[in-house]
Amino acid sequence: MPQETDRKMMEILRILADRSEVLGAKTIAEELRKKGYDLGERAVRYHMRILDEKGFTERIGYAGRRITPEGIKELEKGLIYDQVDFIFAKFEDMMYQTTLNPTTGLGKVVVNSSTFQYDEEVMEIIKKSFNKGLAVSPHVKITEPSSEDDKNMMVMETICGTTIDGMILKAGIPVVPKFGGLVEVIDHVPKTFTELIAYKKTSMTPLEAFTDKEMTSVLKLADSGSGNIPANFRLIPATARDEAIKLFKNLQKIGVSGLLKIGKPGESILGIPVDKDMVGIAVIGGISPLCAAKEAGYDVDIKMAENTVEFSEMERVANPKNVMKKAGAEQGEKVKFLLSKAWNLIHQVDFDPESLKGQVIVNVSYLKDEDLEEGLKIFDKIMASRPEYCTSKYFQIIPGPDGKKGLATVCSLTIDGILTKNGIASTPQYGGILETEGKSPRFIELTAYNGSSLDPHEIYLSKGLTSVNKSLKKGGRILASLREIPYVARPETLDVLDETEEAGFSILKVGKPSELVYNAKVDRYHVGIVAPGGLNPIAAIKEAGISIEAKAVEMLMDISKMEEF
Repeated sequence: MPQETDRKMMEILRILADRSEVLGAKTIAEELRKKGYDLGERAVRYHMRILDEKGFTERIGYAGRRITPEGIKELEKGLIYDQVDFIFAKFEDMMYQTTLNPTTGLGKVVVNSSTFQYDEEVMEIIKKSFNKGLAVSPHVKITEPSSEDDKNMMVMETICGTTIDGMILKAGIPVVPKFGGLVEVIDHVPKTFTELIAYKKTSMTPLEAFTDKEMTSVLKLADSGSGNIPANFRLIPATARDEAIKLFKNLQKIGVSGLLKIGKPGESILGIPVDKDMVGIAVIGGISPLCAAKEAGYDVDIKMAENTVEFSEMERVANPKNVMKKAGAEQGEKVKFLLSKAWNLIHQVDFDPESLKGQVIVNVSYLKDEDLEEGLKIFDKIMASRPEYCTSKYFQIIPGPDGKKGLATVCSLTIDGILTKNGIASTPQYGGILETEGKSPRFIELTAYNGSSLDPHEIYLSKGLTSVNKSLKKGGRILASLREIPYVARPETLDVLDETEEAGFSILKVGKPSELVYNAKVDRYHVGIVAPGGLNPIAAIKEAGISIEAKAVEMLMDISKMEEF
């Protein structure tokens, strides 16, 4: 998507274009919720004002807004591959706009904006995290509601970790934001990154993927000294290390830091390897106090690196006593990225579509024994109505932990294994959300397999971005993946995939050389192949309100031991 608008604004434009009428903030907010974006009316009005200023929408009295011809043009250009490129560019833009002077305390800082309903308890939870030093800074800016409709709603702006990158850059030091993720803290000591997503090649802000209450444990960390906290990681040249340390000391004097660890040249940082001429820096995520509120069950809409504000306009809400201890020498294993595990499994796939024998890669999802029958009914409904939305018709029930049952479904990376076995170089590129509504499906979210420790589909499931059950009747959102092959191998690939489909597997589309595939960009001299996600039936079960834990790319299974729906 072009740098001028974020994806929420693009969705607002799509809603206005689809309805072809004047719409108010309430209607737009309702439509956004259907698409998986939980924005209140106040947040919608904020985005609409920006769209008005850019000329993409116009206000029609008190009735609401309508899209302009310029907005339609912007919408037509809004392809998902632009959004993938946009995320990293957005952070670069915000870094450039940082002007904070660490000596005077004057200038602009990058902030995250979080909207939630005010009450004393949620404020105490948030302040508790600030008091423990579990934030970039205890300085916040609070905006009260602008109308009666927003009664008891508030916006809290907290300093984003991107401010640190901007300050490093302003000091004349090259800085490269690399990852956002989760750091495991044990007895107040940061130990290792447990999950990571690279800033490049994702349509979703990396830390946004880890803001769900099931993933973080900031409250637990504040209480016991152990838990998982959002954090980000960047690299600087080794020659700039002393300058960076001096900068952090100056920033700390004005209440900005959040530093978890700054390494020595070539030293690994919390499980992330670093080249010998570079230095790694890990900083707490500025959204951590708001994650604590979400863990406590509060509805908080968090927007990352949303804008900049004057530091002098922010107020100090705590005098933190930093409970975090200095990270020690690196121990244990390095962070494991998904694609490394995937390649090893892909290599071992030996399924033969003709004989229907051999091993396939499976996902394994766990649910309570008493929910199994209902879950299988939903699974059967998906297979009967939309078998093309499932990677394969094969499944298996296996024993799970704590009396649960495991539901094994074929993973779409099996397709890469089958092609590789036939001498065709198939490279998994993205896991995504495919919107099935309209004349042609299109990807609305993409995250690269390369640079992620989690399968993208697990992330999308945790954030509730699918609507597989809705897609059975009309347009919805399903999980899908994109891989690439050399264009010269396309004819042979089509033959292999024909056999694979006859064997009970599903392929949604095989593109032409260098063609956009469902709005996803493919490298030159390559062909894109889209397959449905093997977790789509699991997503449907979760959408029905059944608790199920999804685990993608888990292991190999002999297909002869699996059943057919």
